[in-house]
Amino acid sequence: MSEIIFEVREDEVDGGYTASALGYGIHTQGDSLAELRKMVKEAVECYFDATMSPPKVIRLHYVRDEVMASD
Repeated sequence: MSEIIFEVREDEVDGGYTASALGYGIHTQGDSLAELRKMVKEAVECYFDATMSPPKVIRLHYVRDEVMASD
């Protein structure tokens, strides 16, 4: 495997960020983007054990919802 993609969302209610790997059961969270990056790397290392080939690239895809009121 060469790449794994995480969908990253900001938690507007509680603050912080959540990340979920697309196609894998890997989920993590962090209070800041720096902490989230660290937690994502750790989660990937834990998920891909010695019997599995880890991805060479971890891609973070930031998803942002914007709500606007109409006039």
